[in-house]
Amino acid sequence: MEALSLSASGSIPKLSSFAVLLVLLLSCFSFTSTEAYDALDPTGNITIKWDVMSWTPDGYVATVTMYNFQQYRHIQAPGWTLGWTWAKKEVIWNMMGAQTTEQGDCSKFKGNVPHCCKKDPTVVDLLPGTPYNQQIANCCKGGASSFQVSVGSAGTTNKTVRLPKNFTLRAPGPGYTCGPAKNVRPSKFVTADKRRVTQALMTWNITCTYSQFLAQKTPTCCVSLSSFYNDTIVNCPTCTCGCQNNITDPGSCVDPDSPYLASAVSGPGKSTNAPLVQCTSHMCPIRVHWHVKLNYKEYWRVKITITNFNYRMNYTLWNLVVQHPNFDNLTQLFSFYYKSLTPYAGLNDTAMLWGVKFYNDLLTQAGPYGNVQSELLFRKDSSTFTFEKGWAFPRRIYFNGDNCVMPPPDAYPWLPNAGARPITSLLLSACTIFASLVFLLAFA
Repeated sequence: MEALSLSASGSIPKLSSFAVLLVLLLSCFSFTSTEAYDALDPTGNITIKWDVMSWTPDGYVATVTMYNFQQYRHIQAPGWTLGWTWAKKEVIWNMMGAQTTEQGDCSKFKGNVPHCCKKDPTVVDLLPGTPYNQQIANCCKGGASSFQVSVGSAGTTNKTVRLPKNFTLRAPGPGYTCGPAKNVRPSKFVTADKRRVTQALMTWNITCTYSQFLAQKTPTCCVSLSSFYNDTIVNCPTCTCGCQNNITDPGSCVDPDSPYLASAVSGPGKSTNAPLVQCTSHMCPIRVHWHVKLNYKEYWRVKITITNFNYRMNYTLWNLVVQHPNFDNLTQLFSFYYKSLTPYAGLNDTAMLWGVKFYNDLLTQAGPYGNVQSELLFRKDSSTFTFEKGWAFPRRIYFNGDNCVMPPPDAYPWLPNAGARPITSLLLSACTIFASLVFLLAFA
C-alpha cells in the first residue's frame, strides 16, 4: 500500500506537467487577434446629441443629431437604425426626418393617435428623395444626419424629464456599442444673421463606439501581394473569411460561370443584403491587391486594386486606409484621392484613399466592373528604403474601417538573392522549445 501511495503521489506532478503542456500547446495555436480597439483611430466614435428645443402640454420637442467623429468609417446606405428604451411611459406623437419601424399598441388613445407607442422604439433614417414636408435640415442623407421628435406622456421640466436608456445603433449593420445618456451643457445655436445666440432647454449625449469583433464573426476583407522582382503571387490566406462548404452550407458562394448566377443573386437573401460571394479560396467579399510595380533611381511605384466579390453589395463612397512608412514621401497618386492620417504625433505613415466622385467612388457588385485601381508613386528615402524583408509591402490595410487580413510575413515575395525562406515562424519555434523543456522536466 505504501509503495502504491508513493507511486500515486509521484504521478501527480507528472499529470500536472502534462496539463501545463497541453494548455501551452493549445494556446500557441488557438489565440486569435480581435479588433475591439482601433489603434489608428483611438478616439473615433459616433455621438448622438439629443436637444430639447421646446415644451409641449405633455412632453417636449427634441432635435436629435448624429455626429460621426470617426476618421474613416462612415454610415453606408441605406443609413442608420437607432433604438432605445423609454424610462417611463412616453410615446412619440410625430417625427420629421425619420420614422419608427413599428407603431405598437396605441389602442388606449382616442382621437389623435401617436406615431409610435412602443416602449422600445426603433427609428430609421428616411431615404434621399423624401418629400420636403417630411424633412428637416440635415436629414435624409443615408449617413450621419438629424431628425425631430415630439415626445408625449413625458416630463415638462428639466427635473421631470427622464433620459431614455439602452441605446442601440446599427450603421447599417451591427458593431456599435452605445453608452448611457449623459446630461451635458445645453447646446447653443447661432441665428442665420449671426446676431443672436439661442440654446436648448436640455441636452444629453450618447456615445457609440465600433468594434469589428462585434460586427461580424469572420473578417470581411483580405490582402494579396505581388512584385516585379518575384514571379510569386501571394494570395489571401485560405479560408480567410470562411470556407467553401456546399454540403453543409449550400449556396454560401456562387461560381461566376454558373448558369444559375442570376437566380442566386435575386434569391431569398437579397432583401436582407445577406452577402453572396464568388467562390474563391479566401471567400472574402473584398480583396485588396498590392503590387510593387516598378523601381526607378529615385522613385518606386505601387499599383493597388480593390476587387468586390460580393454579388449583392455596391460599396458607395468606399475608403481604404493603408499604413506604410514611405507615405511621408508620397509624390503622386493616380485616380484616387489622398489624405494623410497621423494617429501618432510626428509620424506620417498612414493614408486614407478614396475614389473620385462620378468616376470610381462606387465599387460595384462582383462582376467585370467590380473593381477599382490606382497607382502610387513614392520618393525613396536613402536612409530607410529597401526591397528586402518585405519592406515594400503595407503594414496593415483597412477597407471601410474594417481591418483586412494580411498574408503571413514569411509568405511575402522575397528578393531573388534574399536566401532561403524560413519555414516556421518564430512563435511556433518558441512554443516547440518551451514544450520540450516542460516535457523533459516532467520526466526528470
